[in-house]
Amino acid sequence: MLRKKALRKIFITTMSLFIIMTIYLIPLTEKTLETNLEFEYITDLANSSIYLLDENNYLVKTKILLDNEKVEDNIKSIINNLTVSDESKFPDNLESIIPEKTKLNSVNIENDSVTLDFSKELLKVDEDLSTKLIEAIVFSITEIDDINKVNITVESKPLETYPNSNKKLTMPITREIGINNEYTYNTLDNITKVVIYYGEDINDDIYYVPVTKYLNNNDNKDKINIIVEELTTSYIYEDNLKSILNENTRLIDKELVDDDLLILNFNNALFDNNDKIKEEVLYMLSYSAFANYSVNTINFKVEGQDIETVKRSNLN
Repeated sequence: MLRKKALRKIFITTMSLFIIMTIYLIPLTEKTLETNLEFEYITDLANSSIYLLDENNYLVKTKILLDNEKVEDNIKSIINNLTVSDESKFPDNLESIIPEKTKLNSVNIENDSVTLDFSKELLKVDEDLSTKLIEAIVFSITEIDDINKVNITVESKPLETYPNSNKKLTMPITREIGINNEYTYNTLDNITKVVIYYGEDINDDIYYVPVTKYLNNNDNKDKINIIVEELTTSYIYEDNLKSILNENTRLIDKELVDDDLLILNFNNALFDNNDKIKEEVLYMLSYSAFANYSVNTINFKVEGQDIETVKRSNLN
């Protein structure tokens, strides 16, 4: 009997020590957007983004897994995902845009530029999707760190126009071509180009749609002011696109620190009814800001109080 009691005490003591050590070794997780995004990337097995076509012909930002060690292999994976195939597994209403059976003949990387040579099937894209095709390729490939320029050739010949179009194409191509371009200016004076991310609800999940707007900026507003104004007051002409920002949200002031940190101070309307900032709101504002500024960090404040810090490297 005594032996059994002794063994029982030893067992209980050992298990208690194990539980305590387990709890002690688990790191505390700071509740910031940055940490949440890192966790999401692990659980979703995604660490980059590509741009797929929705049913309204908008290119939508979508996360994918890139687990190759070589950049060249990751580029091949991106192109494979962008190519129409029976094996594609994407959310409903989202689809690839590169024509079926298109082959990527070669990938050549030099500094921050990559040259992609495709088979002639690339030219079989529908005429009305010609521009979207190039935008999807360029914006998806330049999601990769340190790749900023894309050259496209077909059977080793430079692509001089958009496929099935007379519109000229100059190599290398950068994000300066815009994506989901919208032209809303009335005159050719004081035109500003600004990228704004809207939300799209697909099967109860929010996806993000970049729209490059060309508009008159007669008041010489900073792009972040235009972004906030457009997301809170502008009429969105497509039913599928939406902004989740409260219409009373105002940017009180902003500060650009050493061209690497953007500090944004909002009024209380940035909060929801639970005095928190919706994740979708942070995504929309962060994606939009990073698309227009070369900063690596955004610090969000409400009435001067620090609320969230978002890093570009964790937002892909």
